[in-house]
Amino acid sequence: MWPEGEQTLQLLKGIQAGDTDAVNRLMDRHRDAVRRMIQMRLDHAVSRRVDASDVVQDVLLEATQRMNDYIRNPGMPFHLWLRQLAKDRVIDMHRRHRAARRRSVDREQPLNGIHTDERSAADLAQLLVDAELTPAAASVRKEMEQQFLNALALLDESDREIIIMRHFEHLGNGEVAQALNLSPPAAGMRYLRAIRRLREVLGNSDESMSV
Repeated sequence: MWPEGEQTLQLLKGIQAGDTDAVNRLMDRHRDAVRRMIQMRLDHAVSRRVDASDVVQDVLLEATQRMNDYIRNPGMPFHLWLRQLAKDRVIDMHRRHRAARRRSVDREQPLNGIHTDERSAADLAQLLVDAELTPAAASVRKEMEQQFLNALALLDESDREIIIMRHFEHLGNGEVAQALNLSPPAAGMRYLRAIRRLREVLGNSDESMSV
């Protein structure tokens, strides 16, 4: 999902050397990934009031304004820093537009664009169900993928977030650890617990899946 890092590093070096156009190229290079990240997290109620493209533009503008700070102190890879700005902006959107709503209502549709990511949903389904036991019919597979997404929406926020980061943003365990300020072993354990809870929500256990 996120652009390859070597070209990003070259653009950052260009910015540091005074290449003003490199900032625009860097932002354009990450625009689609930021949009996807935001669309996955804006719930339906907020997305009816807020255009995801406007949120993307705000995030990229903030990143441009804070670029010198990042260049001076790059505490994490650029894409993780940028996604944190985007995540903070989404949280702010939800707080401003849904603060008065009950949590149960907020959780009805916590994820919006994630339901359009069929490939990641299929990969997640493949992880949780033995491929040899998965029916081959496309309509049945599609129904199963939807069940996984519905179950994902029922998880606690921390469990849901780490699964989205791994399977929909395609971040590695080390990147997840940096983004969540965890050690890699702790991030790995949190991920495994989240997958176990997702299986439980689906009504499956390791024993039943092996039958």
